[in-house]
Amino acid sequence: MPKRAAGTPATVLLAAERVPHTLHPYEVSPDAPNYGALVAAALGVAPERLFKTLVADVDGQLVVGVVPVTGDLDLKALAHAAGGKRAALADRAAAERSSGYVRGGISPLGQRKRLPTVIDGSAVGLDLMYVSAGRRGLQVSLAPADLIRLTSATVSEIRT
Repeated sequence: MPKRAAGTPATVLLAAERVPHTLHPYEVSPDAPNYGALVAAALGVAPERLFKTLVADVDGQLVVGVVPVTGDLDLKALAHAAGGKRAALADRAAAERSSGYVRGGISPLGQRKRLPTVIDGSAVGLDLMYVSAGRRGLQVSLAPADLIRLTSATVSEIRT
């Protein structure tokens, strides 16, 4: 029986696709206020480069929104970008079940069920962006174009 590659589904996907990336471990409590800003500080990166992955329900279908930690997800803009009318943040259990990851470690990469993904347009101007690598305490930096390609994402202005 072949051995499975070590790592998270996100890091396994990146390695399999030979995408240049760097892993960045950090220690910040997922329940801390201003979590994104604390993670950016722990990693020594500008917070505009650090993106959070949120799962929303758009007209009954789960959709992934990827926005900088410096802003919030504009649910109306996400619904429009996903071709829907209404959006609300998904129930935590539904997001975890669909993605295969836990809150604070949901990555847009390697999700159990591939969902439509919308990445905020602010990512496009960056050379590197940071997203969860699939577990709490681990971020991955990669080129925005690689994340867009691997997730078949739409790019749209979806942050407030």
